[in-house]
Amino acid sequence: MSTPPRIKLSPPPPPSSSTTRSRRKKKKISEWTPLEVGDYLAQKSHHPEIVSKMTREHLIDGRALLLLTEADLRDVIGVRLLGPLKNLTHDITTLKRSAPTTSDLRRHHRRRSTPTTTSTSDSSLTSSSSPSPSSSCEEDIKPDPVDPLVDSFHHRPQLRSTVHARNLQPEVFKALVAMFYLFVVTWITALVMVIVHDRVPDMEKYPPLPDLFLDHVPHIPWAFEMCEVTGTILLILWFGVLFFHKHRFILIRRFFALCGTVFLLRCVTMLITSLSVPGAHLKCNPRPYGDWMSRLYNAYLIWKGAGMSIQGVRTCGDYMFSGHTVALTMLNFFVTEYTTRRLYFIHTFSWLLNTFGIFFILAAHEHYSIDVFIAFYIASRLFLYYHTLANNQALMQRDSKRTKVWFPLFSYFESGIDGIVPNSYEWPITLKRIKKGFKIVSLALEKKFGGEFFVSKSSSLGFFRTKVNAFIGPIRERSFVGMGRFSNSKEKKNK
Repeated sequence: MSTPPRIKLSPPPPPSSSTTRSRRKKKKISEWTPLEVGDYLAQKSHHPEIVSKMTREHLIDGRALLLLTEADLRDVIGVRLLGPLKNLTHDITTLKRSAPTTSDLRRHHRRRSTPTTTSTSDSSLTSSSSPSPSSSCEEDIKPDPVDPLVDSFHHRPQLRSTVHARNLQPEVFKALVAMFYLFVVTWITALVMVIVHDRVPDMEKYPPLPDLFLDHVPHIPWAFEMCEVTGTILLILWFGVLFFHKHRFILIRRFFALCGTVFLLRCVTMLITSLSVPGAHLKCNPRPYGDWMSRLYNAYLIWKGAGMSIQGVRTCGDYMFSGHTVALTMLNFFVTEYTTRRLYFIHTFSWLLNTFGIFFILAAHEHYSIDVFIAFYIASRLFLYYHTLANNQALMQRDSKRTKVWFPLFSYFESGIDGIVPNSYEWPITLKRIKKGFKIVSLALEKKFGGEFFVSKSSSLGFFRTKVNAFIGPIRERSFVGMGRFSNSKEKKNK
């Protein structure tokens, strides 16, 4: 078979660059002719041989230019040098991004539909005469408001300055599930702390391990209490954030879910390996319990005191990893994440409390340095990974089945979140919520006793009194009968 003859185009008379540029600006990019594509590439200072091969040999017009890839430029056009290849690819990518998508078109029509005080002729003159803030190289790429081809082929991601979630629901039931999850984990943690205390190594046979920090910092007796004071201050800050935050129930369930997961992991690490006591000042001896009831009672005492020494709780053997460091780090990260960046003094204060709390733990010689480091690393990484997945639902939706298997709690708690939870604040006690609670109470009373409660101001009081009297009447009569019997017996006794 004979190869078809190559098409040779006779070059048309070249118009002036200003005429071609003005003609190209008035067109959509997909309607450019090969001559206008060549003028655009020549203005970008590309090699004349590459421009001629694209426009004259391969007849690349605007539509074909938007569909070119780097592989096409390298294998078909024959651009072998890396510098010209990358420059040409960059300019074509910039050209694709400059064309509007369907969402840009909707915003354009929305702006056109809003009333303005400037007349149409004045606005058109202003838009045509005012210079663009971009550079001179990108000034000629004036995107036309209608270009559906680019929206179909170049697949650029929708970039938004804010990717906040929409239609956020409180989902109080999920917060209650997370609270129950943390409640169960804290009980398991308290029971494991009792078990590991029984398995603490003998201090005479197993002295403290070498530690870089503990060997060079003297023991401070009051440091551990100061650590718990800093944690209490962070907890008060977190309660303040929850009180004023608009999406407080989402924050509550995330806090409970993350804390429960980290402390559940801590139960495993405490049981696996029992480290020796880190300080000679600690009096840690195994406490042989008679039965499991005594173990459960001691676990209850630890749970009631939240494992804090200022509450009278003293345990040994729960070293890997530090629960105090986990609590400090989680509170710090949640406070800084769900307060606005303008409150930089709260962020600084929170980080100072976290840092000094960790220092006080080490200065008290209550944990090894590795305990504190592992605790901070696990708590911070789990917080960041959780929020990264929650803020980018596309990462979870790419493999939803695997996500449900490996992260069942996350899949359940974050199923209704489609972006970043905005830091919006409100006063929680409002008249609307009081009326809503009043309505809930009235419906509960109606379901309990029947009838309609609080329908109108004139009839509600009498109807409510009737229902209350019907409920309390028999109790009142019994009390009166008992009082009468008591008075009669008293009279007989006096006689």
